[in-house]
Amino acid sequence: MKPLTIAGACLALSLLTYFQFPGHSWLQQDSQIYAPILEHLRDPSVLRNEILAEQPHVAYTLYDETARALRAVTGLDFRDVLACEQIVARAFGIWGLYLMALAICLQVCPRAGQADPQTAWAPDPQMTRVPPAPLALFIAAICSLGAVVAGASVLTFEYEPTPRAFALPLALCAAGLTVHRRYLAAGIALAAAFLYHPPTALPFLAIYCALALWPAKSESVRHRIWRLAPLAGAALILAIAARAQAGGGEAQTFFVRLTPDLERLQRMRASYNWISDAHAWPPALFAHYAILFGILLAAFMRLRREIGFELRLFLLGLPIVGMLSLPLSWLLLDQWRWALIPQFQPMRCILFVTLFAQFLTAAAGVRAAVRRQPFEAVAWFALAYLPPVQPVMTQPYTFQGAAVVLALALVAWLAIRLGAGREPATLLVGLAAFFAIPGIAGVVNYPHLRTPELDQLSIWARSSTPKDAVFQFADAGKGLDPGIFRAQAVRAVYVDWKGGGQVNYLSGFAEQWWFRWQQTNQNRFKPRDLPKYAALGIRYVVLQPKNRLKGRTPVFESAKYLAYTLP
Repeated sequence: MKPLTIAGACLALSLLTYFQFPGHSWLQQDSQIYAPILEHLRDPSVLRNEILAEQPHVAYTLYDETARALRAVTGLDFRDVLACEQIVARAFGIWGLYLMALAICLQVCPRAGQADPQTAWAPDPQMTRVPPAPLALFIAAICSLGAVVAGASVLTFEYEPTPRAFALPLALCAAGLTVHRRYLAAGIALAAAFLYHPPTALPFLAIYCALALWPAKSESVRHRIWRLAPLAGAALILAIAARAQAGGGEAQTFFVRLTPDLERLQRMRASYNWISDAHAWPPALFAHYAILFGILLAAFMRLRREIGFELRLFLLGLPIVGMLSLPLSWLLLDQWRWALIPQFQPMRCILFVTLFAQFLTAAAGVRAAVRRQPFEAVAWFALAYLPPVQPVMTQPYTFQGAAVVLALALVAWLAIRLGAGREPATLLVGLAAFFAIPGIAGVVNYPHLRTPELDQLSIWARSSTPKDAVFQFADAGKGLDPGIFRAQAVRAVYVDWKGGGQVNYLSGFAEQWWFRWQQTNQNRFKPRDLPKYAALGIRYVVLQPKNRLKGRTPVFESAKYLAYTLP
């Protein structure tokens, strides 16, 4: 397969993951935070009274600068700009997975003397003759189905266009390039990942630096050090950007201990960072990751002869980092109360266990299929397809998920066994999972929260209220409607539950958010509180129709929302 064909296949897979499965979302989770920050940085006259925008936490990333630059060049809004970045980043991530899988498949399908190893055929008559490149794309497609990583509240393929959603695919691309010893290109990809989200890039960075500086007889020390030039440039750029944005709000503090009040607030609002929290991290979850890591090791041992030294460091090193992140976080945060840990969130490295277990089991399934070992191939493929279907597997009396996993595993084996010499057949079967998992198994990765009524309210607020107006969804509770409204209307919301997620980063913001949350009685509306709302600077109160105010006419009304002006 030619390089342009591979590039087109990776981009097509990226588009499939974006529009079909696992999908994408906007203003469902963290984009509710980033969208108003970007709007305020672009135009300081809007959201002047919004605490999320007044105290942004994007100083140590080029996520905001890149989005604003692309918007200025293209004229598109932030949603479209970030969507394009997300699709491109996913394509690079899929390419990285392909490159890692190709390194294994080239060994699974030994060369037979051809000039181009990507079209090599297996000479052994007991092995199914399938070229390595389609098999590598097949493995990458399985990993592209994504998975929910419980406990750490993270995904292997992020739905929202957040910094992590860009950094992880770029880091995977760097890993794939490193495996094939394309160090300069890998350094550039890893530098881009570091600029988007340093915590995500750091585990890859450690392995890359070790490999880049590894002594080699044919290379000089100067040549090896030169491979680190992109990373040094990225660190310099990030330092300059952070210093330039230092006056934009409260500075993040790293080398301090959490105060008792801030600890209580973080445990209440962001319990997923605290491994000692039995609700966020139940005992069964530790057993889950122990079993998953055991499956990863079993698949690795099955493939150990086909995995080169560089790839071993990534496939074993990163999952080990993920497992070690659990006790490390317990020591540094739960015991020592280090304020850096909730910002860095090291336990999200546990996603490497899920991602590479999926990768290695898919690769082991390919190896068994090529070697004509049907039962083993189906078993490995079933384990590879299990993570994206797992959300419905835990539901009682639901058998569609298990049936889909077994059917996909069987079809995957048949595609390789019977599709020898017919690469399109293998690839088309790999695409079937993107439709079967949501369509037959019934996996729904995220709800659709936006409604026509909320859009109408946002349009009205954006066109009919002052830029510095402050709204309050007084009876929204912990719902996400206020955050969607804030981003769409580009109007300040006095306080909402989702915005409180920033208590991890800024202590001053945390105190202010908690004060506001208490002042509004945690969004439990009582009509007698309206004078207090007005004294707090709230100009408009949004209510559900069931809480209609007697004797007052709303300035906006729809089937789901009523907006009132406060004196």
